[in-house]
Amino acid sequence: MKDIIPPIITTSKTETHTPGKAIRYTRQNNQFFIFTHNEAVLCVTVVSDRVIRLRFSTDGDFEKDFSYAIDKKFEGGYNNLEFQELSDTYVIKTAKLICKISKDGLKTRFLDLNGTIINDDEKGFSWQENTEYGGNNVKMSKRAHAAEYFYGLGDKPSNLNLRGKKFLNWNHDNYGFAKDADPLYKSIPFYLGLHNSTGYGIFFDNTFKSVFNFGEDKRDICTFSADGGEMNYYFIYGPSLLEVVENYTHLTGKPELPPLWALGYHQCKWSYYPESLVKEVTKKMRDERIPCDAIYLDIDYMNGFRCFTFDPDRFPDPKRMVDELKKDGYKTIVMIDPGIKIDKDYWVYNEALENGYFVRRADGPLMKGKVWPGECNFPDFTHPDVRQWWGGLYKELIQDIGVAGVWNDMNEPAFFEVESKTAPHDARHNYDGNPASHRKAHNIYGMQMARGTYHGVKKAGYPNRPFVITRAAYSGTQRYASAWTGDNIATWEHLWVANMQVQRMAISGFSFVGSDIGGFTEHPTSELYVRWIQSAVFHPFMRTHSSGEHGNQEPYSFGEAATNIIREFINLRYQLLPYLYTTFWQYTTHGTPMIRPLSLLAQQDPHTQYRTDEYCYGDNILVCPIMRPEQTERRMYLPIGNRWFNFWDDSIQGGGYEFSIAASIERIPIFVKEGSVIPMYPTMQYIGEKPIEQLTLHLYYTEGEHTSELYEDAGNGYAYRKNDYSLKKFKVLGKPTALSLMQIKSGKWADEYQSVKLIIHGLPFIPNVCKIDKELVSIAQSTFYDAAVYEVEISNHFSEFYCRAE
Repeated sequence: MKDIIPPIITTSKTETHTPGKAIRYTRQNNQFFIFTHNEAVLCVTVVSDRVIRLRFSTDGDFEKDFSYAIDKKFEGGYNNLEFQELSDTYVIKTAKLICKISKDGLKTRFLDLNGTIINDDEKGFSWQENTEYGGNNVKMSKRAHAAEYFYGLGDKPSNLNLRGKKFLNWNHDNYGFAKDADPLYKSIPFYLGLHNSTGYGIFFDNTFKSVFNFGEDKRDICTFSADGGEMNYYFIYGPSLLEVVENYTHLTGKPELPPLWALGYHQCKWSYYPESLVKEVTKKMRDERIPCDAIYLDIDYMNGFRCFTFDPDRFPDPKRMVDELKKDGYKTIVMIDPGIKIDKDYWVYNEALENGYFVRRADGPLMKGKVWPGECNFPDFTHPDVRQWWGGLYKELIQDIGVAGVWNDMNEPAFFEVESKTAPHDARHNYDGNPASHRKAHNIYGMQMARGTYHGVKKAGYPNRPFVITRAAYSGTQRYASAWTGDNIATWEHLWVANMQVQRMAISGFSFVGSDIGGFTEHPTSELYVRWIQSAVFHPFMRTHSSGEHGNQEPYSFGEAATNIIREFINLRYQLLPYLYTTFWQYTTHGTPMIRPLSLLAQQDPHTQYRTDEYCYGDNILVCPIMRPEQTERRMYLPIGNRWFNFWDDSIQGGGYEFSIAASIERIPIFVKEGSVIPMYPTMQYIGEKPIEQLTLHLYYTEGEHTSELYEDAGNGYAYRKNDYSLKKFKVLGKPTALSLMQIKSGKWADEYQSVKLIIHGLPFIPNVCKIDKELVSIAQSTFYDAAVYEVEISNHFSEFYCRAE
């Protein structure tokens, strides 16, 4: 089922234009301008050795170069840049890439240094006059070669491989969306291509309504187009798909480290009220020994749905309540929507009205839309003064009341009682000094709301790290917020959809994402909820959220047997926090996606190109969720190149072929890459409940070398930016009769724990000699689940562990 959204405007009477023949070029350092006889101009910018930007003008004049997506901290640079003009072609060469531009129509071809084609234009750039709104509809047409695959585009609820499909980017409130529904809440105009086993990316930085067609109309043609703005795109070379994502994330920005508690389990419902119900739920979670770090207040905590207020009857003393929850280990998160109730007795409304902060229609009246409070006006978050004012509104919530995070919803923006479900096209926005209609600002409205929220929460909560969650997003929003995938349904199909969306968002530069566990609408069976929890343990953002009218959906609500399984898996989430946090640090530092589909792990293996279920969380853990009812075994696939340990029984599985695996209701398939060192904490009910007295390191034997990492810091604050962190590299070297583990540490963070329990899995020999930093120690055989392992306790400050058979 697809929602009906007005298409990009074209008419049969509108003439299609293409660039004419090139007549000259100019160069300004790393920028090349190519002029044609019909006034079309191509500006080619060499951003880096792997990234080239192409920007077209249809009349000789370029718009002001402004982008919400590109990170202001991004720094390009290249090691080599050569330019050559041939009789029919311009050639640009970097240290990694060749770009050839035809003088006839400015068609472009990208090649590697061996001359192998990576990506090339079909008809190339074309445009039509937009007779309804003015400006142009712009389009790029490229070849889609045989055995070329496409991925990305954010939260599209479809198979990972986009080949043969068409998608619309227009942020849209799509309640209870179905599989393959389009569009949804986010617009991420970035996709990855894989051609000749080489990865590349295209980022079309255009905020107007856009369409991506991966061969639905013509199998050998891929197009992307928009109903306004410029043809402005970045070509990003890999050659690995992982490098493409990393380079795109560098370009559009990496988030800062979240507080550690944000990676814990979160509990939410529409709605927990009054205060007595909030206390009942949080107490029950502790009584049942189910770990949880955050409790959410949906819109019913407000006074008549007025943002930045509390209902005086339901929550008579919010500061006291928040303080009491904090003593029991809970962080309180509140929802804030963009719609401000039209009410002359409402201070937020009056401030915005007096300062001219609301969006207006083209002829001057304030833009109105009905949402939860009734008729509302909407702040223009594209104005820097409005964002600063909006951020300041959080001071009371954060500083005075003690709220720990903010949840921005309905920020597509969503409107009730209108066919489009959103703001009118003629609404006017400041667009940071580049006045624009809502046609241009729609897809970035939620992003700019999240931006204002992020800076306000950060300022009010300093030195604590901010936590913000958003529903709507555009490329670059990952700098400001986490996200969830919207109003899903309690069905098995939606469990599958959630798995797709989290993977797709991660490879689209936005890793800190999860789904409403169990489904927002309707009510899951106990089996479905258990399977969803098991899957969500390995999603970066883990939160149960549901619509109250469909019944209770707390982890303890599905019977004793289900509760026991759920508790075990949420405990596993908390045990794995050092691994999850390290993976997040890799994302913030290198732009490496936290979730990695098989196609990113083994792109030269053709079997991975259509795999949808299996994925890696971080470098070393691979999971395969169960997404069918009454399923006790399933088929799965592991990538070529490594052996993998079954997490539950230490059996070893090779990669490169499909196999069956047991999957009782108590288990989902989890595998650990050979050579890995997986750090684990003791179980806890919430972050900071008790000191961590000992770290456990699980080492999985390999014959050869493998390096793992462990990043730790205070879990909050910014001291880590002044070297107050710990980064440990664990280098494993395995031989048939010997094993060594070296620890190399940097940073000045002092760990809470002084001892480490080292558990060795899969050792193929009996270790008769065991040394720590050349001193002989004893090693004992024990069990992990049902598998025999070797165990030794050592100092946290060891440099090398070594064991061998005599």
